[in-house]
Amino acid sequence: MTRYADIPRPVRSGLVIVDPVRGAPQRIIVLQFNPDSLERTLTPQAAGAEGAGDRTEALRLKGPAVESWRFTAEIDATDQLDVAAPEGIHPQLATLEMLLHPTTAQLRAAESLAARGTLEITPIEAPLTLFTWGNKRVMPVRLTEVSVTEEHFDVHLNPIRASLNLGVHVLSVSDLPPGHRGSELYLAHLAQKERLAGSAAAGRLDALGLTGGDIGLGGF
Repeated sequence: MTRYADIPRPVRSGLVIVDPVRGAPQRIIVLQFNPDSLERTLTPQAAGAEGAGDRTEALRLKGPAVESWRFTAEIDATDQLDVAAPEGIHPQLATLEMLLHPTTAQLRAAESLAARGTLEITPIEAPLTLFTWGNKRVMPVRLTEVSVTEEHFDVHLNPIRASLNLGVHVLSVSDLPPGHRGSELYLAHLAQKERLAGSAAAGRLDALGLTGGDIGLGGF
């Protein structure tokens, strides 16, 4: 008989905010419920102009594929009956939304520089964000979309349930400078893909109804 205590706890997906210099986690955001589905798009960075038909570039790649993910996350205060929620799910929503905003301190510092006549103000750098989906998918990302549908409210109009459509762009070595911590994390993510691809069972030509001679591979 399987006891409740013997059932392994499910691994949660989430986001880890990392100090890009020291590499220390600054904040960990655990998604309350794992999304039911993931939409992943990979677009190759092919060399040569699109549609130009340069025959010397047809098989060349300029860099890693451009990869983006989209998924829906759910937040529900009523599922956490043992946790007081006087502000509803405002804190959880604000935590995610602040990944898209500079802080007030950063904005005031930029205003101060502008007031002193600084000609060029470097854009504010956001923290390094990692998206995690188990231990085989840990990758640096930039949030590209946060669309919130608030569905229920308490008597003070605090939202208590919401559905969030999140979009992320995977940051690769094409996006980050060499030696950047995010660049190294992306290479580790790509190496994991290589390892998994190497463990996949190899197919056979006869399963496709072909022989080596059919496709000009001689003795293969």
